Amino acid sequence: MKVEAKLKYVRISSKKVREVSGLLRGKMATDAMALMGCIRKKSTRLIGALLESAIANAENNNNLPASRLAVDSVTVEDGPVLKRFVPAARGSAHPIKKRMSHIRLVLKEIERKEG
Repeated sequence: MKVEAKLKYVRISSKKVREVSGLLRGKMATDAMALMGCIRKKSTRLIGALLESAIANAENNNNLPASRLAVDSVTVEDGPVLKRFVPAARGSAHPIKKRMSHIRLVLKEIERKEG
C-alpha cells in the first residue's frame, strides 16, 4: 500500500529542495526522520514536516505502523514564479525571480523478513 503527502506553493527553489530529497529515496521512514534532524538546511524542515504528515496519514488512515514504511519517491516540481524588479544604476531595473516548489512524497509499506 502506498501513502502520499503533498506540499504545494513552498517559497523555496526546487533546486535547493532536490539536494536534500535525493538523500531520502529508498530509506526507512524512521531513518529518514533521523537524517532530517542532522542536516541544517531550510528544505530539511519542510521535507521533515511533510514526512511526519505522511507517516501520520499512514498510521491514522491506513493502520500502518511507522516501522514498516519506506520512502518510495520524493518528487520536486517547479511552482509558479513571482517576478519582481529591483532598482539598479542609472534609473534601470533588474528582474528578480522568486521561485516556488511543489513537493510530493510517497511512502510504501514493506514486508520485513523474519528470520
